[in-house]
Amino acid sequence: MSEASATLNTTNPGPRGSEPERNGIMNSGERRLPWWHMILTGVIAFVVVAVLLLATGAFTLPAILVLGFFAHLVIGYLYSRVREGERWAKDRLMTLILVGAFATAMIPLVSLLWEVISKGGPRLLTPGFLTGDMQGFNGGADGGGILHAIVGTLIITLGASIISIPIGLLTAVFLVEYAQTGWQKTLGKGITFLVDVMTGVPSIVAGLFTLALFTTLSGEAGLRMGAMGSVALSVLMIPTVVRSSEEMIRLVPLELREAAYALGVPKWLTIVRVVLRTAIAGLTTGVTLAIARVIGETAPLMFTIGVFQMMNANPFEGRMMALPTFINQQYGFGHAVCGDKGEKVLNYFTREEFACNPDINYQRAWAAALTLIVIVMVLNIFARFVSYYFSPKTGR
Repeated sequence: MSEASATLNTTNPGPRGSEPERNGIMNSGERRLPWWHMILTGVIAFVVVAVLLLATGAFTLPAILVLGFFAHLVIGYLYSRVREGERWAKDRLMTLILVGAFATAMIPLVSLLWEVISKGGPRLLTPGFLTGDMQGFNGGADGGGILHAIVGTLIITLGASIISIPIGLLTAVFLVEYAQTGWQKTLGKGITFLVDVMTGVPSIVAGLFTLALFTTLSGEAGLRMGAMGSVALSVLMIPTVVRSSEEMIRLVPLELREAAYALGVPKWLTIVRVVLRTAIAGLTTGVTLAIARVIGETAPLMFTIGVFQMMNANPFEGRMMALPTFINQQYGFGHAVCGDKGEKVLNYFTREEFACNPDINYQRAWAAALTLIVIVMVLNIFARFVSYYFSPKTGR
C-alpha cells in the first residue's frame, strides 16, 4: 500500500500552479517575477543612461540605445538575482541578450523599410504612377509611371521560373531518390559539384553568358529581349532551387516511402504522390526564396533586356523595362535641371506640359524600389497560402 501511495504521489501533478511548479523546475524558496518587472528595469536603465548622457553633453539616440541595453543587462540581472535567485537571474540575463540580438538584427531591416517608404511612398501614391509609362517624359517633368517596368519584371521572372523550377526540382529528385549507387551516384556527385560552382557565379557573369549565347545563335550583336533576361535569371535561380529542394526532399521520412513500396506503389508514383506532397511546404518556400533572389538583379538584365520607355509585353520581341533597370536608370539621371520657378516641361509624345521637379528621378527610383519590395512580400504571402493549403494535414 505504501508503494502504491508513493507511486501515485510521484506521478500526480498535484494542484494547478505556476508552470515552473508543475514541471518540477522551481525549488523551495524560489519565486518567479511577472514579466513586466523586466520592462520596468529596462525603463529605469534607459532613464539613468539618458540622465547621465544629458549631464555629460553626449546625448544621442545611438548612445542611449547601446548604453541603455548594457545597463539593462546589469540592472536586470542584479534585480533578478536579489528577487529570484542566481539560477533565474542567469535565465533573465540570457533572455535579455537574445532579445537584444534579435532587436539588433531587426535594425537594418526596419531602417531600410523606413527609408524606402518615406522616400518612395508619396510618389507611389501619385495618381497615374502605377498605371502609366515613361513615353515622352524627359528632363524634370513631374509625371511618368512604372507600369511597363512592373509588367516587364513579372514576365521576365515568370519566364525564369518556368525554366528553373522544373529543372531544379527534377535535379533535386534525382540527387535524393536515384543517385545512390553505381554510375548514378557518380553522376550525382558531378551534378552536386556543378551546382555548388553555379551558386557562386556572379550575376554579371550570367548576363554576359546569356548575351554571348544569344548573340552566337542569332548573329545579331545588338539583340535584346525579355527572353534573354529570363534565361540569365534562370542561371542564377537553378542552384538555389536545387539546393533548397534537395534539403526539403531529404527531410521526408524514409518510412513513408517504405510504406508506399509495401503497398506495391511504383517508385515514380511514390515520389509524386508521397514525397513531393509531403515536402510541398518546404519546396514552395525554396522556390519563393529563389524568385526573391533574382527578382531584384540588375546586372544581368542590363546586358540582356536593355531599357525601354514604353509598354512591351512580348518577351520574344524588342527591348523591355524591368524594375531593377528602371531604378538604375532613374537614379543614374540624378537631379533634373530646372530653370525659373514655375517652368514647364513638355511631353513630346502627348504634347502635355508638366511642372519641373528637380528631384523627380530620385522619387521615381525610390517608388520603384518600394514597389519591388511589395511584390516580393506578395510572393511570400502567396507561398504561405500554397504551403498551408497543399501541405498534408497532421492532425492526431
